[in-house]
Formats: sequence, C-alpha cells, structure tokens
Amino acid sequence: MKIALIAHDKKKQDLIEVAKKYKDVLSQHDLCATGTTGTMIMGETKLEINRLKSGPLGGDQQIGAMLANGEIDLIIFLRDPLTAQPHEPDVSALLRLCDVQKIPLATNESSARIMLESLKNNTFFDCLD
Repeated sequence: MKIALIAHDKKKQDLIEVAKKYKDVLSQHDLCATGTTGTMIMGETKLEINRLKSGPLGGDQQIGAMLANGEIDLIIFLRDPLTAQPHEPDVSALLRLCDVQKIPLATNESSARIMLESLKNNTFFDCLD
C-alpha cells in the first residue's frame, strides 16, 4: 500500500508523534511525503520515505498527480485549519481528488490513528468492501 504523509507547519510534530506510535505499521508500506514533513519524520523514526517537493513548492500537486494516476492508496494530511495557507488552491484540489478517486484521507490526528489502527489490525480493507 502506498501512503502519503503531509502536514502543515503547526501540525508536523503531531504527525511525527503519530508516525512514532505507528512506526511498525508504516514500515510495512511504501511511504511518500512532502519535503520538510518527510525529512522530519525520517529524522525521528528512521522510516524510509520518498520525499517530494515541499507543499508550497509543488509537493501537494505531485501527490495529487500520483493520486490521479492510481499510485496512492491512503493520505494522511494533518491540516492546520486556523492558519491561512499560501497554497490553499493546491490543498483544495488534493482534497477534491481524494473524494473523486475515493481515496481514504485523514485530515486530523484522530482520523489518522483510526486508519493506522485498522491497518495494524488488518481490518482496513474490510471497511472498503
């Protein structure tokens, strides 16, 4: 399974904590992440992550292209809803693509933990039938 990891600046530490808790689960999958987020997670967890560009520099669009091509199965995107993002149109497009392609999307820590827990318990795919 290919999992994309993305986090706005104020949510990066939250995603690192999720990645630490679910390192064993994440290590069994093919991971990609936007640039800074990927670097930070790798530094804290030693997980292998294909790092793309930073979100504002096109990383969100790169993940969107992968999603459109059927190359992403799950996205964990911890968003900061209280801070304006300069690349908000890219963020909105990515969220819309998840809906169109029916790709599971976690936008907060609780939903990320639920999805990763279902992967851990081998019930994730049961929910998609």
